[in-house]
Order: sequence, then C-alpha cells, then structure tokens
Amino acid sequence: MRFFRYLRRNKRLAAGIFILTFLFLFATLGRLIAPPERAYPLAVPPNKPPSPEYPFGTDSQGRDLLATIVMGTYLTVRIGVLAGVIGLAVGTFLGFISAYYGGVLDTIIRWVVDVLLTVPGLLVLVVIAAMLQRTLKPTSLSLILALLAWMGPTRTIRSQVLSLRERAFVRVAKLSGENNLEIIFKELFPNLLPYLGASLVGSVTGAIFASLGLEQLGLGAMREPTLGMTIYWVQYYGAFVRGLWWWILEPVAVIVLIFMGLFFLSAGLDEFANPRVRRVV
Repeated sequence: MRFFRYLRRNKRLAAGIFILTFLFLFATLGRLIAPPERAYPLAVPPNKPPSPEYPFGTDSQGRDLLATIVMGTYLTVRIGVLAGVIGLAVGTFLGFISAYYGGVLDTIIRWVVDVLLTVPGLLVLVVIAAMLQRTLKPTSLSLILALLAWMGPTRTIRSQVLSLRERAFVRVAKLSGENNLEIIFKELFPNLLPYLGASLVGSVTGAIFASLGLEQLGLGAMREPTLGMTIYWVQYYGAFVRGLWWWILEPVAVIVLIFMGLFFLSAGLDEFANPRVRRVV
C-alpha cells in the first residue's frame, strides 16, 4: 500500500509503469489474438486496410500488421533490455573496480573509456552490423549494441563510487573489519541501487534508439518483424506515396509509447534516487 501511495505522489513513475505494463500485456497477450506466424511474409493477403478480419491491416509483404506490431514490440524491447543490461553490468563492474581500488587499474580503465568515448559509436555499429548482416539475429544485434553501451555507465558509476568511498559509513565498515568485497556489496552497492535502476532505464532507452537507427538503414535481421525493420520496409515499399497510412502509423505510435514509458519511468526513478527532490510518502 505504501508503494501505491508513493505512486500517487510520483505521477511520472506511475505513468511510466502504466505505459510499459500496457505494452508488456500487448506484446504477450496479443499473441493469443494474432498468432506470431502471421507476422512473417506471405501469411495473409497484402495491402489490406484495417478491417474486422485484420484490425491493423496488412502490408505489401503479406504480413498481418497486428501480429507484426505485437512481435515487433516484444523483439525491439528485448533487444534494448538485453543490450542495456549487459552494458550496465559491465560498466558497473568496471566503475566499482576503478573507483574503489584506484591506482594503475583506475588509470588503465579511465584511459580506455576516454579513448573509446571519442570514437563515433554509430559508425562502429554500422560497420559491425554490415559485416554480420547475413547472420544477424535480434540477440546478436543486442550483443553488438552492448559493445559500446558500457563506457558511459563506467564513467558515471565510477564518479558515484568515488563520492561514496569517502563517506563516514565506509570508514566505519573498514574499522569494523569488513574486507573490500564486503564493503562493495554490503555498503556501496545497496546505496547505488536507485541510481543503477535509473541508469538501466537510460541504457535500455539508448539501446532501443540505436537498434531502431540501424534497422532503418537496413542493418538488422531482415526477416524478423522488429519495429525498426517494419519502418525500413515502409520506406522500401514507398508506403508514404502509396497511401498505406496504417502501415506507417502503427509502428510509429508504438515506438512513441515505448519512449514515453521509458522517459516517465526514468524521470520517476530519478526523483526517487535523488534525495534532494524525493517526496515523502
């Protein structure tokens, strides 16, 4: 009950949870209405406008767009979550090690991060995705995105740990006989959990945005009905000039909902993690 009372005060967090829960139910329960096999080419008659039989219409490849959007929502969010989790996990590990132990290890990690942050990330992703395009799957696309998703979290988490490392409760823990691992996992890590939650949402948002960018260039899993590839096929078949408005509107609307949900969730978690703006329940 206390959590729900807090949601009444933190309306952005409540809005984010509501939108993302709706999308989760749409992507899971929607399969009961629109079988996944209808999200692939030649499953239904092409270019049909919305109707009782095909509520979202069909596209020029002969795909039921309801099934395509249901599967696309699931696949696109899965790509972002997997890439974001891997990137944040690696960044958290390196950030803690660099800040807490310092010395030569800190110098090496900072140098690697500073150098890689100067490299144009999108260019690297385009080159790698183009090289692997024939064998590219949603999971492998997540791993490609994760290659460049850890540098930002490493830098920001390192700065947070550097600040916490000098706090009184850490010195007390050292005097109490706790070893380094115990201090990291019992003292530092729990204090950073709210910040890590907000960082995860940011990492997932960035990964979804990057995946959509690559797929709109045709550098995704060509056969998979992700939202980015759906928009690529919209451009490829000239849906704009042919008046196939339903093919354009539906993936764009879902993408907007995804980013709105992630934005509200991130803003709500930031309010929860920041003691200066946190509201008392």
